[in-house]
Amino acid sequence: MIKLSRSPSFNKWTPNFGSPKIDPQRGSSVSRKFYTLVIIVPISFILAISGGHLNVFHNLSHTFHGHSMFNVNGSQKSCDVFSGSWVVDDGYPLYNSSECPFVEQGFNCLANGRKVDEYLTWRWKPHNCNIPRFNMSNILEMLRGKRISFVGDSMSRTQWESMICMLMTAVEDKKSVYEVNGNKITKTVRYLCVRFKSFNLTVEFFRSVFLVQPGRAPKQGPKRVTSTLRLDKLDDISKEWVNSDVLVFNSGHWWVPSKLFEMGCYFQLGASLRLGMPITSAFRIALSTWASWIETTVNKNRTRIFFRTFEPSHWSDQSRTHCDMTRFPMSEPKMNFLSPFTDIIMDVVKNMTVPVTILQITSMSALRSDAHVGIWDNHQIIADCSHWNKMGKLTYI
Repeated sequence: MIKLSRSPSFNKWTPNFGSPKIDPQRGSSVSRKFYTLVIIVPISFILAISGGHLNVFHNLSHTFHGHSMFNVNGSQKSCDVFSGSWVVDDGYPLYNSSECPFVEQGFNCLANGRKVDEYLTWRWKPHNCNIPRFNMSNILEMLRGKRISFVGDSMSRTQWESMICMLMTAVEDKKSVYEVNGNKITKTVRYLCVRFKSFNLTVEFFRSVFLVQPGRAPKQGPKRVTSTLRLDKLDDISKEWVNSDVLVFNSGHWWVPSKLFEMGCYFQLGASLRLGMPITSAFRIALSTWASWIETTVNKNRTRIFFRTFEPSHWSDQSRTHCDMTRFPMSEPKMNFLSPFTDIIMDVVKNMTVPVTILQITSMSALRSDAHVGIWDNHQIIADCSHWNKMGKLTYI
């Protein structure tokens, strides 16, 4: 098991916001296989484009920012796995959320009263290729002895949950899969680590919603400033991310006025407050800080790095009290789902010297207006039009 030293920073004040080294050849194989696994889990509950199976990579000769070379019908063919549509598949869902101990109750919509379950039966189908189904047993073998870390906000945490639940379907002794600190899966815990004991595999989550370091308000600052985001300093738990075999990042959902300015949080560069800085400008600086850390800290011969793009919400209006939900996935999005955060992520990554694979999931998730938690949370009064339902029918249905 990979032992992590719990840094003192885990217990520091923060604003009140709601294996052994592998040889490059094998590392490359593992990262390409993991690539398809991760795109499958991008929309938390479905990440099952999960059509994407490990064995497909025996025929995968190249992967770069979503464009992969698959052997289709005996011939090499370029396939953008992020360009496609949702199709019905009777083999779904891939796991039962009511039987997975790592699913948050708030995202288990069938258990919380949702009567219609068609949203569980859709699979992502790229336009130019078919992605074979996963063989979970093979994937666990592939990941034996590895350390996988997800870093980001709640969208990242729900992907972490889904990946664990999918992998658990191939584990005979379910008790051999456990959270190493006995933590309950909640949105407030900064660090979660699930170990697959029989495979010496750890799948970890670090809560870092901005990726950069939250800080106290300067003593001489305006009264409205109660905290800051230090755009030129990466989150102080970043030292814990090092030496992962796979790092999967996301950010963007907390970069909104309601999570920043309306809570008294403003941007800081060095010792200087930047009260008038637009959020998109601050996000670009923060991403550049992250990119610099990747380039100077991460061992590119060991660690494969992924960054998931922004996942759109489906609100009915500007009041953000109701979801614009549909019964089935849309064939085309109703509104402009493009996000400046996705553009910034892609722009920063393309200028990096270290390889980073972008998981361009914005457009595919924009079509899933049927799959949000909505009113089927276990305690929420206001509808949740951002997070996604988890898979699985109730065992007693």
